[in-house]
Amino acid sequence: MDEFDLDQIDHIAVQVEDIAAAVDWYKQTFKCTIEYQDPTWAMLNFSNIKIALVLPREHPPHIGIIRKDADVFGKLKTHRDGTKSCYVCDPSKNILEVLKPL
Repeated sequence: MDEFDLDQIDHIAVQVEDIAAAVDWYKQTFKCTIEYQDPTWAMLNFSNIKIALVLPREHPPHIGIIRKDADVFGKLKTHRDGTKSCYVCDPSKNILEVLKPL
């Protein structure tokens, strides 16, 4: 398999208690930019990956993977940022978000 045939990890989602405080900490601690932020979640860009900061009551911790055939994993939901995805679990019950490319 050629490296260009590999799936792309889009983001890692980590749960935080306060989105604004977490964004401030990441911005002060690391070199990253804010792609999106509201009171319920934020997306931070690093040079090689994104980190989603999510509230426990809104989203589970997960890994986001981009797939052209995302719809074969389940019914895709359209999110407020325009992405379409569904959630699946691996055999160990880790949560994965399978995203359709924009």
